[in-house]
Amino acid sequence: MTEHLGIIFTSAPTTVTWVLVYIVVQRLGELVHANRNTRRLLSEGGEEYGADHYPYFIFLHSAWIAAIALLVDPEHGIHPAMMGLFAATQLLRIWTLASIGRWWTTRIISAPHFDRVKRGPYRYFRHPNYLVVVLEIAIIPLMLGLPSVALLFSILNAILLRHRIKVENAVLGGRGKG
Repeated sequence: MTEHLGIIFTSAPTTVTWVLVYIVVQRLGELVHANRNTRRLLSEGGEEYGADHYPYFIFLHSAWIAAIALLVDPEHGIHPAMMGLFAATQLLRIWTLASIGRWWTTRIISAPHFDRVKRGPYRYFRHPNYLVVVLEIAIIPLMLGLPSVALLFSILNAILLRHRIKVENAVLGGRGKG
């Protein structure tokens, strides 16, 4: 198992290696962006809701990445259709983040005077970013030949999301209609 990890970081990079690097860089970049938005929204009168469950999401996503990195075969061939599905998910991620803009954080920050975003994928889905995460948590391990990782973390994510969406929907009910 751990011999795979050594291969990922000591041999010539494979497609699997680049996918893992992308996931880590993308997640870290999002955390930086989200933390910046969180600080600004709080300074504009926002309030955080559901902070008690936030550490579980950080743990879940960290464990998901670690499980993939530890279990993946760096030489695993990636089927073009799976890579296409992954790329489509990333396009939905970009569209979602661009549409929500300054309001996007990894936390639930709200205030009655904050407008609700109703453009982009938010016209069609109430929580498109969660759809992206659900898809990623399943697609990436499946793409890398780890169906048990996809199943386990999809179940754990569903449990956390069920609670988070309930909290977020209650909070969004008090948001502006803009």
